[in-house]
Amino acid sequence: MHTRLHLLLAALALAFGPAAMAQKAGSFTASIGFTTLSPVVTSGNLTAPSLPGTQVGISSNTQITGGLTYMLSDAIALHLPLGLPFKHEVSGAGAIASAGKLADTKALPVTLLVQYRFMDPRAAWRPYVGAGLTYAKFYDTQGTATLTALTNPGGAATTMSFDSKAVPTVQLGAVVHLNDKWFLDLGYTKTFLSTRGTLSTGQTLDAKLDPNSFTVNVGYKF
Repeated sequence: MHTRLHLLLAALALAFGPAAMAQKAGSFTASIGFTTLSPVVTSGNLTAPSLPGTQVGISSNTQITGGLTYMLSDAIALHLPLGLPFKHEVSGAGAIASAGKLADTKALPVTLLVQYRFMDPRAAWRPYVGAGLTYAKFYDTQGTATLTALTNPGGAATTMSFDSKAVPTVQLGAVVHLNDKWFLDLGYTKTFLSTRGTLSTGQTLDAKLDPNSFTVNVGYKF
């Protein structure tokens, strides 16, 4: 009985004990997983000529993502998220909520974050906070026949583009060590992003997107 108890205690100590300095100064890690990017849209109105209250919504999207992290000290890290472009559907809202899809667009957020990691580098898990800049690149926006019908009926197809810009991002998360090499990284970021959509008809629409992103990555320390 005592032998079994000792074995159980030893197993628990191995599972939840210190992670052999898994996040000490000078260490470098790489991770891969998934991120869901969810815009929290506050849409302005499309400029004239248009129906009053013509607005848009933008869908969420999930993509394969990863990241590279370098520990500048035992507590401070530089983190560079990486990933495939996010694909979003732009749909009617407000006075044209029943219109359906107006366009498809791609967004590639290029972000660099400085993180502060709490607790000892040997801890089994470490919460962190981060802050930095994101350059939100919009491209390959394709308008639909519905967009043309609403803005230029009977005329040439309406095209659309969104302004790209650099904006602040903040982050919360935690690293959970599986052993001295492998870990889970669970992160949340908030990016404070507003943009302007411009149509080939000369009309514009301003929108606050302020996306939330949720990431689950598996990582390895080199």
